[in-house]
Amino acid sequence: MPARAAPVARSPPPLPRTPGITDGTLGRLPIMAGPEAGEDRGTAGAVLRVSRSLSVPLAELQWRTTTPGGPGGQHANRTQSRVEVRFDVESSRVLGPRQRAALLERLGSVVTATASDERSQARNRELALERLAERLSSALRVQRPRRPTAPSAAARARRVEEKRRRGAVKRERRPPGAEE
Repeated sequence: MPARAAPVARSPPPLPRTPGITDGTLGRLPIMAGPEAGEDRGTAGAVLRVSRSLSVPLAELQWRTTTPGGPGGQHANRTQSRVEVRFDVESSRVLGPRQRAALLERLGSVVTATASDERSQARNRELALERLAERLSSALRVQRPRRPTAPSAAARARRVEEKRRRGAVKRERRPPGAEE
């Protein structure tokens, strides 16, 4: 009787995930999920990387889906592919006092981003997250104060010389006898 081969160990099937949320990146947007973010299933520990100093947990975001506006026939009228994501600045636990003050001053207490560009709700979720992260990061960017500069002596000399040249050209264009 021939010996039976040992059963081959198979890896378990991949865990189900929310559409659009993956380990690593979401488009060009870094989304951290998985064991390194303290998560084993779903999106409970996933975070949205806004900047080096700010990562917003997806649990702090509120999602709303609606039917997209405009023409589109049966698909647009029946599917809820328009996505709106809201971030409440005042009740967020991850913001520091300076970040909270900057966001409240520049964007208000609730920051909203919507996407209805694509037919797929999953893709619109990605786009809405990208737009939210861009709005938050641009509001948190520190604006460097502008230091006014004076024109250099050479620039002033060029300007005066150009004015003199233009005046000479206009004088040459005058009809004869129009001299005063």
